[in-house]
Amino acid sequence: MRVIIRPSATAACVTAARIIANQVIGQPDSVLGLATGGTPLGSYQELIRLHRAGQLDFSRVTTFNLDEYVGLGPQHAQSYHRFMFSNLFDAINIDPQRVHLPDGLASDLTEACADYERQIVEAGGIDLQLLGIGTDGHIAFNEPGSSLASRTRLKTLARQTVDDNARFFDHSDDVPRLAVTMGVGTILESRQCLLLATGENKAAAIRGAIEGPLTSQNTATALQLHPAAIVVLDQEAASWLSRIDAYRHAESYMPDPDQLESAD
Repeated sequence: MRVIIRPSATAACVTAARIIANQVIGQPDSVLGLATGGTPLGSYQELIRLHRAGQLDFSRVTTFNLDEYVGLGPQHAQSYHRFMFSNLFDAINIDPQRVHLPDGLASDLTEACADYERQIVEAGGIDLQLLGIGTDGHIAFNEPGSSLASRTRLKTLARQTVDDNARFFDHSDDVPRLAVTMGVGTILESRQCLLLATGENKAAAIRGAIEGPLTSQNTATALQLHPAAIVVLDQEAASWLSRIDAYRHAESYMPDPDQLESAD
């Protein structure tokens, strides 16, 4: 697991965006797994900036999002579908037909989840999966106790997740209690995983994910099993790590992830 520590949240988001950008530059028909929430916003803003500067072309890119609330339609202000179009897709040249999000309004959610898995396989699998992390260590909506072999499915949200997400809704009672989410097993099949975390409120979860034992109680620990996992942190999110000096030392010998590659 490669651990990259940046001095600020802004710098961490830029680094994550540059890693994604280099994936697209090197492989223009990349399949990207994307995440929602406050953390990746800075990365999406950097991707938009690079696109507008003529440095990044999304016309052949395919995307799959991690999750979606059950009961919220695409035009609902707090749906992840709306989030992605408002904060990224509407500002880049991606083909809407290549954009995929779970269907939170499906009449048969079990079949919709199975179909989502089939679509990922038919697209050739995910080349790079962007992830956030919850304060309890969950990735996507794989709450504590989720199977580390799980697939895309319906999931009941933990009370902590509901509380954390209440800030996006007018009232806490408005937060959906169910979501469709990629499973941990689905995520681990991505060729590369990129976990972005900022803020001291994520420090405990990050310490567990990177330095703790493998456990379903912190589903991000499953990334320890991935052969190509990168974790990008700001100083605050990294502040509880016991081996922080070792990570910085190792990173000093690695290529600069902020350097954009040249297209062939």
